Amino acid sequence: MIDEFAEPTVAILKHTNPCGVGADPDLRAAWDKAFATDKQAPFGGIIICNRPLTEPLARAISEIFSEVIIAPDFEPDARALLQKKKNLRLMKKLAFTSKDETDEMDIRSVIGGLLVQEKDREDLKDIESKVVTQRPPTADEMRAMMFGWRIVKHVKSNAIVYVAKDRTLGIGAGQMSRVDASRIAIWKAKDAGLSLVGSVVASDAFFPFPDGLIAAAEAGATAAIQPGGSVRDAEVIAAADERKIAMVFTGVRHFRH
Repeated sequence: MIDEFAEPTVAILKHTNPCGVGADPDLRAAWDKAFATDKQAPFGGIIICNRPLTEPLARAISEIFSEVIIAPDFEPDARALLQKKKNLRLMKKLAFTSKDETDEMDIRSVIGGLLVQEKDREDLKDIESKVVTQRPPTADEMRAMMFGWRIVKHVKSNAIVYVAKDRTLGIGAGQMSRVDASRIAIWKAKDAGLSLVGSVVASDAFFPFPDGLIAAAEAGATAAIQPGGSVRDAEVIAAADERKIAMVFTGVRHFRH
C-alpha cells in the first residue's frame, strides 16, 4: 500500500484495514493526519511509512501501544527510543525490485485448493477524461480523488473512504451494504471531530443506487470517485448533477475480500 504514495506518507493498519493515512513533507505531521482519523483503532496496530522513521515521529508513536512499525530505515535516535518499548517489533521495509511473474499474482487458500489471480495494481491514467458529471473536479478534488482511490483499494469491501487531498477523514469497511459503509465512515469522521465539508468520497465498487451518493453529499462531500458500471449509473449521475457533485468513473473496481 505505502509504495503507491510518492510523497512522505504514514499509514496505520488494524486487522489488515487502514484506519488512517496521512501525507505531508514533515513525517510527524503526516502521522498527526493519519492518527486524527481514528484515535482508538491504532492501539495494537501496525504503523508503516515510506520514509526513514524520524525521532519526532518515533516520539509521537511511542505515546500509544503498537505491535509493529515498518519503515525503509530508522534514524538512530528513533531506533533507540522505540527499542525501549516492550513487545514492539521494528521491521525494515525492503525496496521492491523483483520482476518475477509470480510477484504479479495474488495467491490465497480456499477450500480444496488455491485461488490464483492478478494483483490489484491498476494505475489510473487520463483521469480527466473519466469525468461523468456536468461539473469537473477542481485541482484539489482531483488530488483527493487519487489519494482516496489508492486507499480504498486496501479497505475490505464494501468500502467507502472520505478523504481530503492529503489525509483520510472517515473509513467504512467490510459492510454488506454500501450505504451502511458510507454511514459508518460518516459516523467515524464525526466521532473524530473531523468535518466532511468539501471532502471527496471514494468507493471501491459502483454505487448500486443513488442513496450512497446522496448520503455522501448530505455529509458534505463535493466529489466522488467510483468504478461505475451499475445499471442505475444514469440515476447516480443525475443525483450528483442535482447536487453539483463532481464525479469520476474509473472503469475499474477493487472489491477486496
